[in-house]
Amino acid sequence: MAVITTTRRTERFSRTTPPTCKYWQAGRCNRNPCGFSHSLPTSPSNVYYNANTTYKHSKKPDSSVERMASSSVKKPTNCASKAFKKPENCALRAVEYRPEAMSVEKPTKCEQKAVADVEDVATVAKCEQKAVLIEKTADVEDVTTVDKSRNICKDWMTDNCVHGDLCQNLHSWFYGDGFSTLAKLHEHNKAITGIALPAGSNKLISGSTDGTVRAWDCNTGRCVHMIHLNSQVTSLISEGPWIFAGVKNAVKAWNIQTGADVTLDGPKGQVLSLNVGNDILLAGAEDGVIYAWRCSFESPFKMVATLSGHSKPVVSLAIGCHKMLYSGSMDHTIKVWDLDTLQCTMTLNGHTDVVTSLICWDNFLLSASSDCTVNVWVCTEEGTLEVTYTHTHENAVLGLYGMTDAEAKPILFCSCKDNSVRMYELPTFLERGRLFTRQEVRSFGIGPGGLFFTGDGTGLLNVWKWLEEPKVPT
Repeated sequence: MAVITTTRRTERFSRTTPPTCKYWQAGRCNRNPCGFSHSLPTSPSNVYYNANTTYKHSKKPDSSVERMASSSVKKPTNCASKAFKKPENCALRAVEYRPEAMSVEKPTKCEQKAVADVEDVATVAKCEQKAVLIEKTADVEDVTTVDKSRNICKDWMTDNCVHGDLCQNLHSWFYGDGFSTLAKLHEHNKAITGIALPAGSNKLISGSTDGTVRAWDCNTGRCVHMIHLNSQVTSLISEGPWIFAGVKNAVKAWNIQTGADVTLDGPKGQVLSLNVGNDILLAGAEDGVIYAWRCSFESPFKMVATLSGHSKPVVSLAIGCHKMLYSGSMDHTIKVWDLDTLQCTMTLNGHTDVVTSLICWDNFLLSASSDCTVNVWVCTEEGTLEVTYTHTHENAVLGLYGMTDAEAKPILFCSCKDNSVRMYELPTFLERGRLFTRQEVRSFGIGPGGLFFTGDGTGLLNVWKWLEEPKVPT
């Protein structure tokens, strides 16, 4: 009886396909001879499947990864880092399980065992696929594409980054197209608070909280003259041949043509902002008052008014159309003044923190604040100003500056507390690029031929240039 039983078992196995070697399917069988089949089971009809499996008959799977999806094993996820491209020819042989070669007849016990073995191997393959992908990527060229963030690497700034090209952060002082850096001028040892290029001069002027005003030769980049003021310079502008610097309790003025040196007394505390409009020099002071001098640029300056209204220091001034003056203060408000009457016409409440910067562009007023927003104001039919758009940043906005690029597109520069300057195309606020510094940018200047300048908190003056000559707004 034992012989008969053995014979019947042998006949039964001869009529069916031996179980497939799961190690061969995984590409790891080293037995010779092996007691299991080194081929996939076949039968003359279509397909059978268990209740948890769905097969597609309309199209033969055209890759081993798709064939895995057509088996009882779900496609593995998160098997490789997003930083890697999908390598070719690295799929496991265990997933080459072709359902179209299988029978719809009731499977025998051996067939059930063969399918169970295949499912076990596919499960093992799912766990091993991550390792295979990692191994294969070492053999594929240009497989890694590191997704760079838009922030500079802090370790690279101090020459301590060990990640090289694989670092997730930028190893550059800027990113963006259409401009480049030309020079770095570093003689100041504290924050640069004003940059000016007087009309008809080849000298770039900068003022700093280190108490000096420097003149730089535009051809050589060397500092050719320095003035010690014994007081922090907290603002600096130029108008015609005149240079104005805001210091404590005064405004210093120099004429580069005549050599005249004038001190304008009157302000109380540090002069934090300067501007010229309607032939009037305006100075925003620490006591919350705006001081106004009538200037003919030939005769001595004469104070004509003091504009009171803010309850805290005036840190920004802008001249708009229709002879309007806009002032931003630490009291979180913006005041609008008529330059003919020197009277306040309205107060704008659109920020919840210091109004750090103001700029007029066409018929719009743009205001920046330490509340991390930039507001765009537009004049209504009633003659008032209201916010038509608010752009939000992650950090406090310190300054707004504007010019056009080589294609005459208006570009807004936003200096932020995170030591970066964002560049936006107007009116869409589409980000064009970023500039990075060791400390925040506190000053900005525009020159001819596409030049522009930034001054940061370390005393570094950077010279930049658009790749083609842009138009400077008047």
